[in-house]
Amino acid sequence: MTMPIGTESVRRAGTEFRWPGGVPVAVIFNIAYEGWSAGKAPGIGPMGNVLQPGYFDTNADSWARYGAVRGIQRLSRIARANGVKASVMVSGVLAERHPQTVADLRSDGHEIVAHSYGMDVIPIYLDEAAERANIARTGDLIEKACGLRPTGWISPRATNSLASPRLLAEAGYLWHGDANDDDLPALIELPGGERTGIVALPLTMDVNDLPHSIRYGNAPDALIGQFEAILDRATAADAQPFMLDVTAHTHVFGRPSGAWVYDAMIKLALKRTDIWITTRAEVAAYAREKEAWFA
Repeated sequence: MTMPIGTESVRRAGTEFRWPGGVPVAVIFNIAYEGWSAGKAPGIGPMGNVLQPGYFDTNADSWARYGAVRGIQRLSRIARANGVKASVMVSGVLAERHPQTVADLRSDGHEIVAHSYGMDVIPIYLDEAAERANIARTGDLIEKACGLRPTGWISPRATNSLASPRLLAEAGYLWHGDANDDDLPALIELPGGERTGIVALPLTMDVNDLPHSIRYGNAPDALIGQFEAILDRATAADAQPFMLDVTAHTHVFGRPSGAWVYDAMIKLALKRTDIWITTRAEVAAYAREKEAWFA
């Protein structure tokens, strides 16, 4: 059944919503393992300026490729050493080029999150047929690499199309992370069909290496203090629970200058008893389990 855009309804978490054990914060450690289609590169590289139109940016391309060469191995080693299961956003192109890496991530117990075919394949630019094909292609490549089809999706830039929730639900996805309008899960209900909904999980940007260090030029270690301040001060100011993402990109904090910061934040979190360290899939499952708290 084809459902028109805008027919979905959103059910929000009510004031009675609580995380397991009554803790105020659910913390998710994300790893962004991102790649670009052949002949494509990030719009800007570490030099901070763009080339003249019509020239391929070999500097930005090489910078981004670091994630697959060294960054994913370093960040996954850090997560493994700390006993933390991360939610790893995987571009389909990297599952295609480096299937053993994706298989190893699954073997380590990490959640594999579909992240479009490439960072240049952004759903808002696609018509419905092309978006449906991209969803299928990405899922097929990840499943081929690691033997498990992903059930969660985050678009590049967390920028979906108006049709994305419906198309993802039709493809069997249980949650998507293209939500910026809440800091708790929401239940997206879609009319008709066997699957009638999908969970929308916020992708919080407050503790994210790319805007922190690349866009705004902050020192990597400043993110540790920001993370700790949120955990201490936000919970003291307001008793309502929230989600908090800690995100490291393999081509940004996957480098020695930033990876130690990711390690420090994991260690800081592990010492606390007032947070739930979890994965995005576990949060989505918990939200469905507690549907009575959503209205």
